[in-house]
Amino acid sequence: MIKRKVLLTSVFIIGMILLNSCNKKILNPSNSYTNTDSKTAQKKPYLILISLDGFRWDYVEKYQPPNLSAFIKKGVKAESLIPSFPTKTFPNHYTIATGLYPEKHGIIGNIFYDYKKDTLFNKRSQGMAEDGSFYGGSPIWVEANKANIVTASYFFVGTEAAIQGIRPTYYYTFDNSVKNDEKVNQAINWLNLKEKRRPHFITLYFSDLDNAGHRFGINDEELKKALIDLDKNLGDLFKGVSETGLPVNIMIVSDHGMGNQSTKNIIPIDSIENDALFMTIEEGTIVNIHPKKDVEVDSILQYLRQKENNFKAYKTENTPGFEYSPRNKNWGEILLIPDYGYYFWNQRRKDALIKEGVTTIGIHGYDSKHKEMHGIFYANGPAFKDGYEIPSIKNIHLYPLMCKILRLKIPKSIDGDINQIESVLKE
Repeated sequence: MIKRKVLLTSVFIIGMILLNSCNKKILNPSNSYTNTDSKTAQKKPYLILISLDGFRWDYVEKYQPPNLSAFIKKGVKAESLIPSFPTKTFPNHYTIATGLYPEKHGIIGNIFYDYKKDTLFNKRSQGMAEDGSFYGGSPIWVEANKANIVTASYFFVGTEAAIQGIRPTYYYTFDNSVKNDEKVNQAINWLNLKEKRRPHFITLYFSDLDNAGHRFGINDEELKKALIDLDKNLGDLFKGVSETGLPVNIMIVSDHGMGNQSTKNIIPIDSIENDALFMTIEEGTIVNIHPKKDVEVDSILQYLRQKENNFKAYKTENTPGFEYSPRNKNWGEILLIPDYGYYFWNQRRKDALIKEGVTTIGIHGYDSKHKEMHGIFYANGPAFKDGYEIPSIKNIHLYPLMCKILRLKIPKSIDGDINQIESVLKE
């Protein structure tokens, strides 16, 4: 297993971690981090933000996980959480963190071309996700840091990167092999630190439902098993948090939902690519087309429209699915959007799936008008009402809610609006 790098910012914590986990490599602290809570910060509420990647809006009702069900019954829930388009992991996690649409914060996909840096951002590239220069906006942990609040993260998009030169006080670089119980135990340990060192804002990330959904699709026993196992981990977290005796608020969200996809409906991107005319960046439910130098956009559009078959080619600013007219240059001049139920992939991967007898996989990324793409918002704690439900809510509004709970000033430049969600809070 790849060793996890733990980045910590106090001698006290370094000593504690060395005693408990000698196999972890500790990197040098940075003066840009808040190491101790100010006296004012120590009086602020506690908030844990939990992301359950790929957790669809209706899973709790379908599968009745006991711990989550009890959590919701005594707290707040939205009918669903509406993600931003494209309904992909990196854009929507960072939208939750900043209150900005991808158009503004710049993380427009899991993969995208960045013109200013003249490079391809890929979340899987070594070190790419840790480069703070890709990330716009001011994520919630950065705002907390500026208010002298100690923060911590066991994974969340952006927390590995020095955004505005700032990372959470305690954080881990992403490692998918880390077990859930290790994340849970660490969160509880953080809450048991001495008051000055104790984080008032913590993020946690769990990928179980996304992994199971992609592999097995929806309505599968394997998906149910993954949910019940995750629910046990969450139950341990709830119990551990309660035993600290601290007034901790917990928000549980997801970046997107999931829908079933027939492998027969995969559109081979190979039949569309034309390296002489344009660069193609394929993300399944959206394809970014970047014209080569001196190639006219209209000529490329004409070429692509002749190939339309279960997909359509649009000039970027006219593309449906967005909550706004996309203008960010990094989208490319043209976008290809498949019909719902179709998906771009290369021919090799399509053939491999069919050869293996795989008929259905789980997919996300489509326009959020399709409710299968919707995620979850549940919350519980002293700041939240008891047994309260709201209609479906856009994920941009979670950021000002977190600011309100942590008593941080809400930036005026965000897309989120506290008035859309403030009703979940007690008077």
